[in-house]
This record gives sequence, C-alpha cells and structure tokens, in this order.
Amino acid sequence: MQSPAFDLAFEPAYGRAVPVVSGVERVTAENPGPFTFYGTNSYIVGASSVAVIDPGPEDEAHFQALMAALAGRAVTHIFVSHTHRDHSPLAGRLQAATGAVTVGQGRHRPARPLRDGEINPFAESSDISFVPDITIGDGESLSGDGWALSAVLTPGHTANHAAFALEGRDILFSGDHVMAWSTSIVAPPDGSMADYMASLARLMARGDGLLLPGHGGPVTEPAAFLQSLKAHRLRRERAILARIRAGDRAITEMVKAIYRDTDPKLHGAAALSVLAHIEDLVERGEIAADGPPSLAATYRLL
Repeated sequence: MQSPAFDLAFEPAYGRAVPVVSGVERVTAENPGPFTFYGTNSYIVGASSVAVIDPGPEDEAHFQALMAALAGRAVTHIFVSHTHRDHSPLAGRLQAATGAVTVGQGRHRPARPLRDGEINPFAESSDISFVPDITIGDGESLSGDGWALSAVLTPGHTANHAAFALEGRDILFSGDHVMAWSTSIVAPPDGSMADYMASLARLMARGDGLLLPGHGGPVTEPAAFLQSLKAHRLRRERAILARIRAGDRAITEMVKAIYRDTDPKLHGAAALSVLAHIEDLVERGEIAADGPPSLAATYRLL
C-alpha cells in the first residue's frame, strides 16, 4: 500500500524567523516527535502590525524566539488552528505580552461523546483551557495592516480544527489537517474520519495554490497532494474491508496485518486510525459491530 509522496526535507531553524513568502514568516518550536515532526510551526503574518497563527506549546525558548521575531511589531490577533498542546497553550502568554485578541473555532471538544467505559486516549494532548476571545465561524474574516485571514473549518483531526486562508494570496494555513511530511492523525473520539474526508474534499474544491502546515514544510502542489491523501485513505479503507473479509474480527488483528512494516511502537496510534475508518464504515452500513464501535469490539461484513 503506497503512501503519498511525502516531503521530509525541512530545516526547522530553531530560534529564528524564516521568511516563507512575502509577508509571512515561520518560527518552529523545538518540540520534535513522532506526531510533530521537527516541531510546531508558528506563523507571523503582516508587516508593521501582524497576526500570529498557532503560537505553539508552552515553551520558554519558543516564546523568546517569537518575541525576538516580532521585534516590537504590534500583534493584533493570535489565531489557533486547534486545541492540541503543541499548538494553542502559548496563546495565553503571548496575549499577555502583546495585548492581542485570540481567535479560534471554539474550545476543545470531541467529535462525538465518550461511550460508556471509554477513555479518550489523547486527553493529555488536549488543551481544554483555551477559550478564544473571538469564536470565528466558517467563512468569517478578520483583518489587520495589509492582511486578511478567513476561516475554513476543517474538522477531522479535531472537531474544532480550522484552516485560515490568506485572502488575495491563494495561500492556506492548513494546521494539522494537511501536512507535507505525513498524514494527519484521526483518532476517535477527538477525531472523525467522516469529517476528515469531507474536509479534504472541501480543500480539493477550493484549489489553493500553497498550503502552509502546522508541522514541516509547505505543500507546493496542493491539488495532486490532496488527491493522493484521499487515495491513501480509500486504500486504507479497502485494506480494512479485505482483512474483515479474510476473517479478522478485531482491530488488533487488522493492525498487525495492515501495519506489518510499521514500528510496533506506533501500532497504538494505528489502531485508533483503523477505529476511525471503522466508525465511518459502520455509519455507512458497510460493516457491523457487536455493539458500539470500539478498540475492543469485533466486526463483520454486512
């Protein structure tokens, strides 16, 4: 099963601002990991008066790097793509230092309610303290000195995920929804595969010319890359159906077969991805579960 042509070439340049395109700079936090690549990208948009997109984790070095990069410029808005702890926690401290208003799609919430006995495996990754000053709706726009950003709601990775379009520039800040280095994690109950696929289709229809993600480098050919992401997810779906057809009933069995070439340390995350696909397949009437879909349930074709 081939994956999209991911781009792993990236220089994080920790501690300094890197010009990306005219009027946009990137400062990457030094929080590398299996889910963050080299670290979280914070973007500075504008010239004398700016917006910051995704201030990042609560990290002293990153805060100091952002403040140095801002170099005394006025910060009017702090946009947050979603409420994971690698993206939103520094918003409070940056707001206190600059007086900017915070903007996001809303506070953290799951894509669906927790089921009886279910534990959210990514609860520790969620920033439940962030409450935006401005809850931005789909298509709503905010502007500053020489820039305007409009919200493109893209639930899937989280229920409150939003991308931000730089108006008049054909540029979309895609957060964790689309990244050049890897597929996005979609893990229930925070994430929803049905929502993710719908959001992916929405970006395909938009036709943006450049995507600037929350981790790693830019997506320079969005149309082809988005199509490959969709194809990858559909292949994964077909692989799950094939494993059930072959006799697998439990997610653990499916993961061992489908992710046999993946580091076993990542099988836990893989199981959640399979569960996300299964929830979608159950909702669409493709398969049935012996109760509500879960990591412990068993599955069969209909």
